[in-house]
Amino acid sequence: MKRSSGVLFAFGAFASLVAGGAAFGGSWDERVFEPGSHLDFDKIAAAGPSALPALIERGRQLFKAKFTTVDGAGRPKATQAIVPTKVKNGVNPPFSRTSGPDSNSCFGCHNDPVVGGAGDDVANVFVSEGFESAQFDSIDPSFSSERRTIALMGAGLVELLAREMTADLQAIRAAAIAEACATGKEARADLVSKGVRFGSIVAHPDGIVDLDAIEGVDSDLIVRPFSRKGVFTSLRQFTINALNIHHGMEAVERFGVRWTGSHDFAESGVPDAITDGDVSALVAFQATLAPPTVKADLPDDWRQAASDGAQTFKDIGCASCHIETLPLKSLVFTDPAPYDMAGTLRFGEVKAPIRIDLAALPFAKTLKQNDKGEWLIPVYSDLKRHLIVDETVNALGNELQAQRFVERDVFLTPRLWGVGSTAPYGHNGAFRMLDEIIAAHGGDARFARDAYLALDPAKRDNVVAFLRSLVIEAP
Repeated sequence: MKRSSGVLFAFGAFASLVAGGAAFGGSWDERVFEPGSHLDFDKIAAAGPSALPALIERGRQLFKAKFTTVDGAGRPKATQAIVPTKVKNGVNPPFSRTSGPDSNSCFGCHNDPVVGGAGDDVANVFVSEGFESAQFDSIDPSFSSERRTIALMGAGLVELLAREMTADLQAIRAAAIAEACATGKEARADLVSKGVRFGSIVAHPDGIVDLDAIEGVDSDLIVRPFSRKGVFTSLRQFTINALNIHHGMEAVERFGVRWTGSHDFAESGVPDAITDGDVSALVAFQATLAPPTVKADLPDDWRQAASDGAQTFKDIGCASCHIETLPLKSLVFTDPAPYDMAGTLRFGEVKAPIRIDLAALPFAKTLKQNDKGEWLIPVYSDLKRHLIVDETVNALGNELQAQRFVERDVFLTPRLWGVGSTAPYGHNGAFRMLDEIIAAHGGDARFARDAYLALDPAKRDNVVAFLRSLVIEAP
């Protein structure tokens, strides 16, 4: 960031919201965080809606910024582990393709076709969670899982859907326990939220709950909508992890004094590199990104083919997992989120949350509502994990490691909104065409895949026309 933009930021709309600091450097300074430009969470929350435009803009700046050594980028003496962990010996290199840091900027991967979008195959990352302390660099699947960048468009809406689903599932569990305790008999309950079934539970009179029949969600019944495996609860958790893994920028709320006893756990030479307020700026930017849409300027032949393809998509069963819309009761996004765990800022750790009413944003006018007044979010997903391979259709089963206890052949249903703008496809970007990735579906999706392949070529092409009409457009 150049000095001029930093001065505008610090002494303009956000002058009262920074954490404090010294005078600025010269206009040629390479740093992103000029002295005095870190944000104070409590001041932002206290300022209310008037602070949001500048907060979102600061988030956009940080998302596009290229973090430097003097910002604290790199982690010479720490690993990429989500729990603060020191390296066993030696010093990490500035960049490592598999263990990270592997990028200077969020925008380096999330750039296609707009800021916050997906990334080409060249921007793939390598998740080596099982070898977080290893001092080697290997893209061999025995050591790391290759993953393609997911677009963040509409991410705030996605997180709100997951929060409401979590609340529903946990309320069902609480009701089943209460019934079992009151009647002295087992109480069975189906776990259904927004029309999506996550299996069932059985509650016993002693308060114990059988969890064996839960499907597609963790046993704590928290719907985690981010990452290919569905292992991140919130944009905040996702952001903190990404800052550390990909940039070596350690957030105070996880790597600071409270948890590590150090202001510079990674020994980068820069204390408290990312404040709670800085993370909130990145969260605010991502949460307010407009959702994908339907391509507006379709030629007549494409429009007709897409219409026919949308119906075929439903008829052959694709929509059983790629559900067109999920209903959302509220568009009010709060930061921090309600279901995060230790190491990510939580409700009880702040004086008041930052509130962002997504209904006030221009894209809200494009969202339809049902007869209950709920917003219909066109995600084309059930936000549930599924087994995606079987014995004969297993092209998507190329990973050798589990991630956060999610089986290696199980993935979160991808959100298809915007899919027409996000080739190549698959969790590792191995498929260049939509027809190829559909044919690769096995496991829980095998029936729909077989029905698709049984169609005549013209109908298959119509399905592709429909999917190609779901795009990410520049604001």
